[in-house]
Amino acid sequence: MESRVALIGIMVENPDSIEQMNQLLHEYGNYIIGRMGIPYRERGLSIISIVLDAPMNQISSLSGKLGMLDGISTKTIYSKVST
Repeated sequence: MESRVALIGIMVENPDSIEQMNQLLHEYGNYIIGRMGIPYRERGLSIISIVLDAPMNQISSLSGKLGMLDGISTKTIYSKVST
């Protein structure tokens, strides 16, 4: 199956959803290349970027599941290069 590199940007506004978010990221862990999180305490936000190398359907599935969590917003950017 064709694989793409993608970046999922995550904004966490509800800390109660972090456990569910981490569980989802664990489920897709074999596709994750790297993860970076930045706490923005002044605004009560956590900003997380996830870089994946995965089939398009897996990237879309993870992004969609994350976006359905309460207080979590996502945007996904795809590389034009595929394998």
